[in-house]
Amino acid sequence: MLKFLKKYILQLFTVYCREFKLILGDVGIMLFLIFLPIGYPVIYSLIYNPEQVRDVKMVVVDHDRTHLSREMTRNIDATQEAWVIGYAADLPEARRAMDSHKCYAIMEIPEGFERNILEGNQANATIFCESSLLLRYRGFLMAATNVSQAMGAEILTEKINAVAPLATTITDGDLMPIKNISMGNIESGFDSFIMPGVLILILQQCIILATGMAGGAKRERPSLIGYNGVNEEPSILMTMTGQMLCYLTILIVPIIYLIHYVPLMFSFPMAGRFSEIIAFLLPMILASAALGFCLQGIVWERESVFVLWVVTSVVFLFLSGLTWPRYAMSPFWKFISDAVPATWGVEGFIRMNTNGASLAQEASDYRMLWLLAVIYTAAAYCIQRWVVRPSIRRGYNDYDKMRREAF
Repeated sequence: MLKFLKKYILQLFTVYCREFKLILGDVGIMLFLIFLPIGYPVIYSLIYNPEQVRDVKMVVVDHDRTHLSREMTRNIDATQEAWVIGYAADLPEARRAMDSHKCYAIMEIPEGFERNILEGNQANATIFCESSLLLRYRGFLMAATNVSQAMGAEILTEKINAVAPLATTITDGDLMPIKNISMGNIESGFDSFIMPGVLILILQQCIILATGMAGGAKRERPSLIGYNGVNEEPSILMTMTGQMLCYLTILIVPIIYLIHYVPLMFSFPMAGRFSEIIAFLLPMILASAALGFCLQGIVWERESVFVLWVVTSVVFLFLSGLTWPRYAMSPFWKFISDAVPATWGVEGFIRMNTNGASLAQEASDYRMLWLLAVIYTAAAYCIQRWVVRPSIRRGYNDYDKMRREAF
């Protein structure tokens, strides 16, 4: 028993050292394991920083030119989202200003705006927004909604007080105050909303791409990993375990940087416990590595992994539920989404790091990640045994034959 245990430990150590040699000698793999998790989060975070768009230029076309129309213009200008830079005589003049990017929105107040309000009828004001940046549209929409609600509450209060002066104490102010509290995202910023999930997607992608490229490198350079027909090859299980341990060793610093220092640098929400987050992400990392081992069955060259990168990056982003809620997906796409480790990692990480959930509260996602890790490890074992290793052995035999013929 001790002899077999010593044998497998030696195999594990051999694979561990051999994988380090492969990774350190391949710039492409180092790029995915080091630069991608360190450089990408900074680039993405800087793109969406500052998180909110403030004081975006707007032009007003006021056909009414009354007290209430001017008051609405002043209130819009007083919001942090919009900046009224001036008036236009008509809509075509305002359109020319928008086309030349002197402004990004037009507010048109029709004639009879104040008269309709005083008569108790509905009064409309139209906002035209240039949609090259949806954050601008969101800002203008929020500004217009907040101003119209506030003005409507004031007008209603004045009318009630005119009819029943004694009701002033009851009706003073907004009759239906609305408070929007964004839990875990106090500023309601786009960066704080999307980047925590993107960090987990980046971590999954760097593991899958690194393991995929390593599989292609072994086929291109089989002599580097030492397989031949004479020496005893390490077992499949020890090979996979050694490779996973190697990737975990290299990724320790990038993982800490991703989930702690990137949120710290860009002031993302950080309400979770670091130790519990690490424990939660461990099965996701193992599942991602096992998924990468499965994909080695179709990666015959190092460059083939870039095709996987292009194909899977956008798909995994949509399946994660960041851009479209998972409950609104069809059963087929929800099933595919459930099979992606980052889907559960994104949901759990956001709840833990953003809203302060504990590992016990994320037990269902945690169990699902371990289930995926087991399933993908079993699938990877079969693929490595019956697809990857035979192809590497054939590649080494062909390489050895060519070398002997050369001499």
